Amino acid sequence: MSTTETKPPITCHVLDTTVGRPAPSIPVLLTLHNPPPSLSSNPLTFSAQTNSDGRVTSWTPTSPFSASSVENVFQSEEGGEQMWSLRFDTEGYFGGRGVDTFFPEVEVRFRIKECQRGLRGGRREHFHVPVLLGPFGYTTYRGS
Repeated sequence: MSTTETKPPITCHVLDTTVGRPAPSIPVLLTLHNPPPSLSSNPLTFSAQTNSDGRVTSWTPTSPFSASSVENVFQSEEGGEQMWSLRFDTEGYFGGRGVDTFFPEVEVRFRIKECQRGLRGGRREHFHVPVLLGPFGYTTYRGS
């Protein structure tokens, strides 16, 4: 990321607990389930892949609204609370290592209130979602 780029308002990090290391190359889908009506009547999606440190630091639009970015959607003055999800392709990750997994994908849903987006006098917050991942379990939390 260059110094002129800023971190998106939503990021994630995946750690593989079976090897005690970051989990690289996991496809991740970020979805806004209740987009502002002016942008879409369908969920808006963005994709990424975890980097060598298991992190996602930028998103690519996958819906037909390619001019929009996560930043633009996040900052939309329309609507109030936003319902987001992160879906991780865990079967592809573990399958590529020859490991069977009970969870073929992990989906984490979370809500972001209008004031948390820096609207209506609120302070803009960053949302970081780490996932500790194993083939038979996972844990997640709101990170910093």
